[in-house]
Amino acid sequence: MAVNIKKLSETPERLVGGHRLCGGCGASIAVRQIMLGAGPDTEVVVCGVTGCLEVSTTALPYTSWETSYIHNAFENGAATISGVEAAFKALKATGQINKDKEMKFIVFAGDGGTYDIGLQSLSGALERGHDFVYVCYDNGAYMNTGIQRSSATPLHSWATTSEIGAAIPGKPQRRKDLTSIVAAHHVPYVAQASVGNWKDLVEKAQKAFDTPGPAFLNVFAPCPRGWRHGGDATITISKLAFRTKFWPLFEVENDVWTMKEVREKDLLPVEEFLKTQGRFSHVFKPGNEHLIEQMQAEVDEQYAHVLKMCKASVL
Repeated sequence: MAVNIKKLSETPERLVGGHRLCGGCGASIAVRQIMLGAGPDTEVVVCGVTGCLEVSTTALPYTSWETSYIHNAFENGAATISGVEAAFKALKATGQINKDKEMKFIVFAGDGGTYDIGLQSLSGALERGHDFVYVCYDNGAYMNTGIQRSSATPLHSWATTSEIGAAIPGKPQRRKDLTSIVAAHHVPYVAQASVGNWKDLVEKAQKAFDTPGPAFLNVFAPCPRGWRHGGDATITISKLAFRTKFWPLFEVENDVWTMKEVREKDLLPVEEFLKTQGRFSHVFKPGNEHLIEQMQAEVDEQYAHVLKMCKASVL
């Protein structure tokens, strides 16, 4: 499914200026790219889960959304959109809405509202088979409430609830592999994408919107404030996440896994990604070399897991 950049440039924006998100915010970049994948003529209902994106784009009485928009709590984004999608079908079935009318339903939630608090709601909606797209903009912590660690926070990363000190060198646990967890629900479409690979993300968004039934996108979305980097470095860091294998770009279509592999000449060690962010500055202090080795081992292991799944599913 090829992306026509000229056509995209002429597509009206659905998230417009005037919001209060930080400069270089990965979430806003993700939303703009994903909504381009819906196409210019598609009517979309957005469900915004509590978080940075919601509080910064819907400060009553203002909104930056050129769509129908519903705000809900941290924990129930997928349940809310399930109800909206079911109501739409019921209204069509009873003749209260034209049976030929088409609408798309999408959730935008951070990793706190997806990996953690909203996981049960998401799992239930996936199992029931509702026709919607769920997007997690993964910025690796509860950024809206004070940069607390989430289960998406990487190993040894600083957060306000995984401080750097004598007891622990940042978060002691590895991050949850949510994309694989969602894929285990055997839904029609699951993908991992990044704001640093816009063409790949827009194409995956198109597939998600075109897929009957549930679709899930886990999108790498840097947070300048929480990650301690300049707002102008967001795309560079996103590209490094791919080149260092920290964030593999893959998709699962009807249980068939495929991945965009890093070319050997483009491959970099994970420390090239880590050194761009203040949240990892402590791992470069003398005596902490083993922390980088542990992180490299984890990255290699996860990348090997995705490769294995890709090979196994096409045999």
